[in-house]
Amino acid sequence: MSLFRVPVFIQSIYRSRQWKGVDKDGVYLTFDDGPEDTTTNWLLEFLKKENIKATFFCLGKQIENHPILFQKILENGHAIGNHTFNHEKGSDTDCQQYINSIVKTDNLMNSKLFRPPYGRLSRGQSESIRRMGKKIIMWTWNSHDYDQHMKEEIIIKKATSIKGGDILLFHNSIKSADHMITCLPQIIHIIKKKNLAFKTLT
Repeated sequence: MSLFRVPVFIQSIYRSRQWKGVDKDGVYLTFDDGPEDTTTNWLLEFLKKENIKATFFCLGKQIENHPILFQKILENGHAIGNHTFNHEKGSDTDCQQYINSIVKTDNLMNSKLFRPPYGRLSRGQSESIRRMGKKIIMWTWNSHDYDQHMKEEIIIKKATSIKGGDILLFHNSIKSADHMITCLPQIIHIIKKKNLAFKTLT
């Protein structure tokens, strides 16, 4: 069973992580795993047309592979965050190796925001990241755009539950491209009808 909304009890277990935005009349679009040629270019053009700013959690290896695209994200006024260098899963990675991945990505960007791939972190990793002065950013609503078996009409239907303060998780990758490009415009329309403002994380 795919959960679109993160249960409150899970949020309460990991209280040191940020699950919601500070503006109760705003929503926070976030995109993980980029930059990437096809989806990033489409996404930046779409967001510009809609006059929306978002937060991009970038992989270090993707910044190295696409430095011009990364610069374009910044030039368009979007916020950025660290998403490790190689998309390491915290639960499968040695603590020091994981921190080294974050530091390697920090050398390519300037951000206090960090999102763990898969949402997985050990206690030691979490403590080390906070000692680095970073905010660990999670999400309250997951689009499941990466799930090839998820029907797009279900994603759009579940978007009706989006409310003020929500951090929305989308992906900026080839794997998620079809779902993201099809669903995002309709989800934006749903959010605008709720009179919610689009905000970036800081």
